Amino acid sequence: MRNMLLIARREYLEQIRGRAFKFSTVLVPALIFVMLGLSYLTGHHAETGKHIAIAADSAPLANAIRGQMLDDKEAKFTVDVVAPATAEDRAALQTLVQNKAIDGVLSVTSSAGVPTATYTSQSAGDFDTAEQLKRALNQGLIDQRLIARGLSPAEADALLKTVSIETLQMNKQGKSAKSNGMAAFLKAFAMAFLLTMPILLYGMDMARSVIEDKSSRIFEVMLSVSRPEDLLTGKLLGVGAVGLTQIAIWVAAAVLITGSALAAPLLTGDFAIHISWAEGLLFPLYFVLGFFLYSAFFSGLAATCETAQELQMYMPLAVVPVWLSFGILPFLLSDPGSVWAIALSLFPPTAPFIMIPLMGLQTPPLWQFAASIGLLIAAIWAVLWASSRLYRVGILMYGKRATLPELLRWLRYS
Repeated sequence: MRNMLLIARREYLEQIRGRAFKFSTVLVPALIFVMLGLSYLTGHHAETGKHIAIAADSAPLANAIRGQMLDDKEAKFTVDVVAPATAEDRAALQTLVQNKAIDGVLSVTSSAGVPTATYTSQSAGDFDTAEQLKRALNQGLIDQRLIARGLSPAEADALLKTVSIETLQMNKQGKSAKSNGMAAFLKAFAMAFLLTMPILLYGMDMARSVIEDKSSRIFEVMLSVSRPEDLLTGKLLGVGAVGLTQIAIWVAAAVLITGSALAAPLLTGDFAIHISWAEGLLFPLYFVLGFFLYSAFFSGLAATCETAQELQMYMPLAVVPVWLSFGILPFLLSDPGSVWAIALSLFPPTAPFIMIPLMGLQTPPLWQFAASIGLLIAAIWAVLWASSRLYRVGILMYGKRATLPELLRWLRYS
């Protein structure tokens, strides 16, 4: 135990004092802060709205479209109406768009009672405004057709008034609470990403460390006074503590950023994201278990390789479970209680990346947590047992490529 703790302390201090740790720890919160700042500035600039001109043959239709656009208070359009518009009026408006005096012009013409519309702007990516204009045009056309059938403008507006649906989520006690599917998905994706990146990065760091150990003769001396299980477990404890330290710093930075004025517009209303106490407790637990599982696996894999280039060839196969977990996230959102979701939450390589997002969508039963954690611990013990034996032999093996029969022989060594 003493040797294990000494090795863990050495790994922790060596990495936490390194330039890579300091750089990555500061860079991630800084990038998030910059992204929020850009989003805030972009949103603030967008408050001025677009200046759009409507050229139509029918003045009532043009005014109906204008009314629909002005009803969108968030877009804050400035809308000019030219109706009935002549060919010269349309050409003059095109010139204004070319000179950037206005942002765009919506031209509506009618032939044999069938309206056609074109939207002209200088930006090929102005699809959001085009979609808003499409909705306003169609609503305006329906409004005018209802009025033509004898309804008053107020009656037509009442018929066209939309109804929003409030989504509620029922818990196991039968109580319902307001929920938002997009916010739940974003939270699930963010937590899965925050869990995945440190596990993979530090797991690969463990693998690179083992490759470096193969070229360091000091480990031959260390192996003579300590068991391979203690060496490998000590390295895992040290690197895992570094990962927890980095996540703790990121969480503290996230608390400060979310409390700032930049994040307030993004984390309120329908997109408000709340973290439950269960998620706060189980997140570090699944991080530790996932880290130990993948790092032990990467370490055993690295012990069988001669160079970092050889190790890199096997890494894509090692992260297949992670790709699978992210691929099933959209399916989890629609059916979190499915058989596939339960199976992947119990499968140790995917359990950490499935259980944490699953909690944000629908709290699983207690037996699922217990089975998931129990299977993870059993898998960690099995992988650590195998990796320590591969580590003990592979760390001293030079100039010989390990074949499958050779690896099986290493596992049988006492």
